[in-house]
Amino acid sequence: MKRSHSTPRQNRKDAVKAQDPGACNRGLVVATHGRHLVVETDEGQRLICHPRGKKSEAVVGDRVLWQPTQEGADEGVIVGVQERRNLLYRQDEWRSKSFAANLDQLLMWIAVEPVFSEAQLTRALIAARSADIPATIVLNKIDLPGAATARERLAPYKAMGYPVVELSLKQNTEEARAQVGPLLDGKATLVLGPSGAGKSTLINTLLPHARAQVGEISLALNSGRHTTTSSLWYWLDDTRTSAVIDSPGFQEFGMHHIAPTELARWMPDIAKHMNECRFHNCTHRQEPGCAVQAAVAQGEISPIRHSLYTALFDELSQPRW
Repeated sequence: MKRSHSTPRQNRKDAVKAQDPGACNRGLVVATHGRHLVVETDEGQRLICHPRGKKSEAVVGDRVLWQPTQEGADEGVIVGVQERRNLLYRQDEWRSKSFAANLDQLLMWIAVEPVFSEAQLTRALIAARSADIPATIVLNKIDLPGAATARERLAPYKAMGYPVVELSLKQNTEEARAQVGPLLDGKATLVLGPSGAGKSTLINTLLPHARAQVGEISLALNSGRHTTTSSLWYWLDDTRTSAVIDSPGFQEFGMHHIAPTELARWMPDIAKHMNECRFHNCTHRQEPGCAVQAAVAQGEISPIRHSLYTALFDELSQPRW
């Protein structure tokens, strides 16, 4: 059984039921900005919609029910959000930030330069795993001198079973497209990663007209350049079966929606040994008879990974005021 990982505020049974679904139109949220949403109809048309209440519960990737504001108008009102398969979001101390819903996979897009943060990579992978979203790590810019070091840092993740794809999008564009294309075919894929890793290059390579689409959405929302602060949904094909969701770069990735006692199960290398500990409530930090600490000592778990786990556990154990 899949678990729900939406916050209570976002969840509300994961959907607001429309009183009369038969009288509503169906659509897909492809962009958001504040209380304004861009909704794509089943026929492929896009219009601006607004929530009925003060706060919008819908995020990019949501399937919604909407009604026109008046006959013939190009605006609508959201009257319901259909049940989600999943939701990827980060929860900081005071608020949550949704990336997208109803995803088939996550592409964690990092690069040799700028040097990626393993802490941020770990946090994103934990969030995806807890939401039951498969993740693939893409290492870009392998033509740069630091590629060997980056590969070494990613070795533990390959050992855990995470697919790692290496490419050089600018140097070998066609080869990179041939690598990425099959990964995206027939799926809704969120591309997540830090600024400077080459996500924009990917979007512009796959979709030469992406900038024009961003401009159109920005104009429709009357939000100018601020549209880049939210995720955007792009179709890769005319049949609308493959999609890429581009998300803004991030500096912080809060994990407050994960209980510290649940943390180990979402880290595959830790989870592999956690049930062998002497105590059932072992925190895998300093308890005697801890199988996780023994695995670190034996080289089965990277000391860096265990250090990341310990720091996260301590962070999530802090009282929230």
